[in-house]
Amino acid sequence: MRRSSVTHAGGTSFMGTAEPNVRRLERRWAPRYIFRAGLEIEWGSAVLRASTRDVSASGMFIESSDPLWIGAGFSANLQLDHPVRVDCRVRRVVPGHGMGVSVSLTQEQQQTYQQLLSELSQSAPEAEQAG
Repeated sequence: MRRSSVTHAGGTSFMGTAEPNVRRLERRWAPRYIFRAGLEIEWGSAVLRASTRDVSASGMFIESSDPLWIGAGFSANLQLDHPVRVDCRVRRVVPGHGMGVSVSLTQEQQQTYQQLLSELSQSAPEAEQAG
């Protein structure tokens, strides 16, 4: 792999690969499905309102203009016909847009969440693998 140095306006340099189609290692292992639903985030004594953009067996992207920081943990209620409570940990932040979180569920909630994913896998397209 060839490396090249590119100088941007202002004199800053960036060292990158010269290969045009090289992508960073994709860490996601579960398919993601486009899914929009309301979400109530329990953060201390506050309840923050947000919405999902996509979901997978291991996590989801939550749209919020004011995302929490990487590593923050919180509980949330996914607003479905039968609400699902998920425990979340922030793994990625897109400032001004939202946050990617990993999810863990109780045994009771797991069945409802898996049912949602099963329905989405049969009817909804997978979300694009955006960086």
